[in-house]
Amino acid sequence: MRVFKTRPLATDACRAGSVEINQLVAKPAREVHAGEVVVVRLGLFTRTLRVVAVPRSRVGAKLVPEFCVDLTPPEEFEKLRERSVQQVLAREKGSGRPTKRDRREIDGFFG
Repeated sequence: MRVFKTRPLATDACRAGSVEINQLVAKPAREVHAGEVVVVRLGLFTRTLRVVAVPRSRVGAKLVPEFCVDLTPPEEFEKLRERSVQQVLAREKGSGRPTKRDRREIDGFFG
């Protein structure tokens, strides 16, 4: 449920304009309050979360789902899955036939 693995990654995303809170671009130092909707763009994938409560101090990644609700539509997860399939199936032009390892990865995807 945690969107960014580290705080510097979250800061960089805020500075790039990829994070919105209540439809306004968020700055890195902005505090989040209960009831706010956070929208994060990660490449082509857009994640939407509603903050239920704010912890008093920093908490571990496993406790984060207690403080927010995921509002991301299922279509976004489908787009992400399709994109990962395309990356596995994509081959450089002129790279020849798939190797045995490539075939196993492709079969693992469809098997």
